[in-house]
Amino acid sequence: MSVTTILMTGDDGDVFGDFDHGDVQYVFGRLTPAGPGRLIEGPICAFIDWVLTDMSGLEMCRRLRADPRTSSAHITMILESCDAEDKRRALAAGADDYLVGPVDRTTVLDRVLALGTGRSGTAALKTFTLGELEIDMDALQARWADKPISLRPNEFRLLRYFAENADRVLSRDDLIEGLGKQEPPIDERTVDVWIGRLRRALRAAGAGEPIRTVRSLGYVYDSH
Repeated sequence: MSVTTILMTGDDGDVFGDFDHGDVQYVFGRLTPAGPGRLIEGPICAFIDWVLTDMSGLEMCRRLRADPRTSSAHITMILESCDAEDKRRALAAGADDYLVGPVDRTTVLDRVLALGTGRSGTAALKTFTLGELEIDMDALQARWADKPISLRPNEFRLLRYFAENADRVLSRDDLIEGLGKQEPPIDERTVDVWIGRLRRALRAAGAGEPIRTVRSLGYVYDSH
């Protein structure tokens, strides 16, 4: 089953349940000023509120276009009223279209399905590079200085999330949320096991210790 990621700036990104339609799974995630709150998989559809707590929706739109993870997302601006000038500004900031809020889960899914089950959105970044680390999304392969890093699928996704959020302290809850809903649910002890395996794999590939423990807070992937 393929995946389409739906990012939302409001709390709904955490609340709305995922949706299966044919051979496509639509997964919801929250979008914050720090970026996506979960791993991005497949095409991306982002819904941005016109008014946000920490910045304007226009600025969020510009940030998405500047972020290589989300630069090709299909962006819908959620306006507060049907104002012609607001529509113009939204499109000028990089939005693809707009609708007047508030919106619910059905409205969002209807809009995404109208795009062609999300396939009209461009898929997430295929290759991610951070210093000597290169992550090939299609091949599910990570390399350090061109040397393959031996990883299980869960550790590969964990490395992706660390690298895409480098130099940011991530709690265990952040990591669990970032990896998305899984069955059975991920717990903190499982996260610690995966991190231990990931650290050993990075050392074996010559990467040293890029993942640092921050006491009482969590972990951070140091990019330098």
